[in-house]
Amino acid sequence: MGETRELDDGFAKAAESERPRVGRPLFARTRRTDTPASTSAEATVAAPALASAAIPVSPSKAKAGLLQELDASDERAEEALNKRVPLWIKAAIAASLVGIMVLSFAFGRYPINPVELVQTLGGLINNWLAGVMQGAFGVTIPLVDVDPKMATALVNIRLPRILVVVMVGAALAVAGASYQGMFKNPLVSPDLLGASAGASFGACLALLLDLSNIYVQLFAFIGAMVAVGGAVWMNKMVNKYDAILGLVLGGMLVSTLFQSCTSLVKFMADANDKLPAITFWLMGSFSRIDQADFWMILLPMVLGFVMLILERWKLNVLSFGEEEAKSLGINTKRVRLIVIFASTLIVACSVAVSGIVGWVGLVIPHLARAIVGPNYKVLLPASMFIGASYLLLVDDIARLVSSTEIPIGILTAILGVPFFIFIFRHNMKGW
Repeated sequence: MGETRELDDGFAKAAESERPRVGRPLFARTRRTDTPASTSAEATVAAPALASAAIPVSPSKAKAGLLQELDASDERAEEALNKRVPLWIKAAIAASLVGIMVLSFAFGRYPINPVELVQTLGGLINNWLAGVMQGAFGVTIPLVDVDPKMATALVNIRLPRILVVVMVGAALAVAGASYQGMFKNPLVSPDLLGASAGASFGACLALLLDLSNIYVQLFAFIGAMVAVGGAVWMNKMVNKYDAILGLVLGGMLVSTLFQSCTSLVKFMADANDKLPAITFWLMGSFSRIDQADFWMILLPMVLGFVMLILERWKLNVLSFGEEEAKSLGINTKRVRLIVIFASTLIVACSVAVSGIVGWVGLVIPHLARAIVGPNYKVLLPASMFIGASYLLLVDDIARLVSSTEIPIGILTAILGVPFFIFIFRHNMKGW
């Protein structure tokens, strides 16, 4: 009986110690009996905590303090969103892209200086208008002599490549910025939902079947769309509570599946013929771009850009959270599906014509956010222009650094890693 009574007393004391004390802070320090009293530094540090543990804090005061902190953070976020970007910064971003495009014509095996560029383009446009006016209205416009070799190099080689590089850079950057806003994560990239993995499998399968280049691009486009569609479907089937978490998990599963399928295709490919072609395609390159590639991706790219630009203000609301967006009347599910579809559309087109080009969609949104701030009304257009300039500059380096053109995916990774470390270390604006 004595042992039973001692056990009951022990349980009672343990239960009493587990009861919450009124007014005691959650992370307040407890008094240690084994601490030497002579340690004045420890006593000084512990004094505020012991005082706070001794003074009761009413729930109303705690709630008021929390509301003040939330109001302060909301004010800072509102101030950042309402910050106006000077006109000269916008003009400088656009002028940088134009300048890099003009310089890109002068680099490579067929250099075209700015004077020759203006003369050749002006002559071609003049002769085209002359043919249109003569056939439609019978109006005669004098023709301009144009160097046929220069015109061929400009129209068939240099101009399509530069325009495609600009569109791919803009697409990857704007898709990365959109995903980072939608998922509220600064480490998100356009291939989060498996677009790159699906495109890789589709292109490798077409190369294994020895299909032509147009079918390689078509298979890559279909693979990217199917992969992202599978991630969205998996989110609906498995997860019914957290849409963001479900999409991320679905993207991880789909990416793993398609990467395994790509490895299987590489294992089955001929080591002397098809395997080198598959490996080179996966590295990314713009060396085979022509007019057909430009016209093939133009319409889907424009459609995706327009959809994201029209939805950009809603990304500001989504960045504050699901409940806040719904309280403001935003259909978060609809906005999320539109952003996913538009981003997947432009990323699929990009991967189809260029292969795997990494780090652009991860690095450029941070650089744009450091320049223009976190407001997506300005951030998305700025990301498009900066991404186009960045990828065009990297493509120029790939063509000039050696006699053999370096795959663009290698250079974007080499330059992107230190660039990202520098930007992310010095700028956390908007997160």
